[in-house]
Amino acid sequence: MLVSNEDEKVFETLLDYLKRTRGFDFAGYKRSTLERRIRKQMQSREVESFGDYLDYLEVHPEEFVELLNTILINVTAFFRDASAWDYLRNQILPQIISDKAADEPIRVWSAGCASGEEAYTIAMILAEALGASQFRQRVKIYATDMDEDALAQARCASYTHQQVKSVPQELQEKYFEPMGNRLVFRADLRRVVIFGRHDLMQDAPISRLDLLVCRNTLMYFNADAQTRILARLHFALNPTGALFLGKAEMLLTHSNLFTPLSLQHRIFAKVAKVNMRDRLLVLAQTGDEEASNRLAVHVRLREAALNAMPIAQLVVDCAGNLAVANLPARLMFGITLQNIGNPLRDLEISYRPVELRSRIEQVYNDRHPIMISDVVRNLPDGNIQYLDVQLTPLQENDDDLLGIAITFENVTSFHNLQTELQRANQELETANEELQSSNEELETTNEELQSTNEELETTNEELQSTNEELETMNEELHSTNEELQTINDELRQRTQELNQLNAFLQSVLASIQAGVVVIDPQFSILSWNQETENLWGLRTEEVKGQSFFNLDIGLPVGKLREAIRACIAGDNHIELEVDATNRRGRSFRCRVTCNPLIGTTGERQGVILVMEEAES
Repeated sequence: MLVSNEDEKVFETLLDYLKRTRGFDFAGYKRSTLERRIRKQMQSREVESFGDYLDYLEVHPEEFVELLNTILINVTAFFRDASAWDYLRNQILPQIISDKAADEPIRVWSAGCASGEEAYTIAMILAEALGASQFRQRVKIYATDMDEDALAQARCASYTHQQVKSVPQELQEKYFEPMGNRLVFRADLRRVVIFGRHDLMQDAPISRLDLLVCRNTLMYFNADAQTRILARLHFALNPTGALFLGKAEMLLTHSNLFTPLSLQHRIFAKVAKVNMRDRLLVLAQTGDEEASNRLAVHVRLREAALNAMPIAQLVVDCAGNLAVANLPARLMFGITLQNIGNPLRDLEISYRPVELRSRIEQVYNDRHPIMISDVVRNLPDGNIQYLDVQLTPLQENDDDLLGIAITFENVTSFHNLQTELQRANQELETANEELQSSNEELETTNEELQSTNEELETTNEELQSTNEELETMNEELHSTNEELQTINDELRQRTQELNQLNAFLQSVLASIQAGVVVIDPQFSILSWNQETENLWGLRTEEVKGQSFFNLDIGLPVGKLREAIRACIAGDNHIELEVDATNRRGRSFRCRVTCNPLIGTTGERQGVILVMEEAES
């Protein structure tokens, strides 16, 4: 839906009102999803504009609870995406448990737990792995959400049979206890799960975690908010901890913090070795002001020292990424700050003016420096530059290899003495010009390929964003489907009760030893019992809906017209006798009693006629 600038301003005012009055900051949420959810709640209140809805909130403060429930889509289930839970149970948890001492605690955080199904799923698989006794002694499961209503439901741990149907039967019998028409998670194990309100964007993360489950939560936030949250989650995990995300979340742009253990099932490991700059960066992103200041000073000091060096220098980390490029190197090779952090193999400097990739591998293997002398570099202006390139391993404590430093020393002045000889060798110059032309073509091709690669990366990010949006809409549809299912169940129950009541009334009418006919104010027949069929020979389906006065039977219906009208008009219990002939042709004196059919609100909805043979 297109939003005008004016609507956008009012929408921002609405978000600011929610932040000021209720303390909920939705600035990090995706605008499209946030606007769609708020409009859904506005439609339920028949409010057209954001300004009118802001006025409605100010007048009806209880509406905020309903709005929050609409924005925070609490769609969850036990063992949601069963294959991912099987992988976690069979591959990840055994490794986490084996890395722990026998009495060492195991800490788990379920972030965005909604009504608690995923938190109790974790509890069941850990209880299966450890046994109930060890589980109670060693495990702490922290389950958090922003929605207080969802947390209240989670603390009760009471679910319908429909909600628990995805739990295997043997686990249902072992971990749930019936209470009325619901199933309740075992109280002795429920005490291990601690529920509390937590805002991933504002509150400090829970620390020293072995497993962090945050499924289908990040997809509601924009890219900047996701970066901040992931920094907090990285800080919260132990070095050997695992992060379990939802199927719509990939972490493609956060490889410096997490590496995939199973990309298919969205399970990631924390990047264990992070340098000082990255550690300070993570702390800064969690909101540590002191760490932010330290990071700023650290970065400025290091960059100033490197930029002051007269020699171009690069630093490549152990993962093959360009970690540092000082100012002379950036000016010499056209490296931009955007290239920092990218794989060196994707940059031209990795193979021009000299092949670095194979030599970097050699330094990693031998742990010795390599010097490459007289490297020829063709400059764009046609001149030739000569470089001495040295690759030096960077080690910590004489053991741990942190990366490789690469220096490029310009030694062109030492080769200027050979200028006359170079001019004399025209053929060699011609060959060099052809080579330069080829190199320029290769450079152009490489730039085109680089541009294409960037476009593909952009497309991939757009597809990822679209996938998250579709997953969000899928959860909204799932939530709506559950509401419709509940309504359908209620209608089915009411229909069953109505059928039972109708059968009961038919049984009562069939049991009366007299003819009973019920007619509406327009004299149409509503009911015609079995004894009436025996008297006059017409079946119910033959007369139902017809006018009582149009019947051609042995009863002189015309003589009853005045009595019926009087009964509808207000009289009660009118009794009269008429001569009649039953379906066998026998004449008899028929007593007819007219009583009004009274509705639930007291109005007259017709007449009940009781017909029986009068005593002689």
